[in-house]
Amino acid sequence: MLRRISTIAVTAAMTGGVLFAALPAHAATTTGQQTMAARGGGITVNIEELRKQSAELKAKAKKLDRMGEPEAAKRARAQAAAIDRRIQQLIDAENNM
Repeated sequence: MLRRISTIAVTAAMTGGVLFAALPAHAATTTGQQTMAARGGGITVNIEELRKQSAELKAKAKKLDRMGEPEAAKRARAQAAAIDRRIQQLIDAENNM
């Protein structure tokens, strides 16, 4: 049991390292992106991609409403609203720097 847990932990750490090493921060493009300062350095966020995700979730909510799934539509709208709030927070933080 102990060996299995340590194997899983090592595998997860290696996978995470591969994911983080696969796309270095300096390789990201800056078109339509916001760069936020943080304790460890800069964080790059693609605002346009977040807006696209929000629009897709809103469209999904409308579709679910038409299909007669109000609870699923409500969840999709809540996710879209959370993304919209996050976008606004990022924009406000960038403007206050």
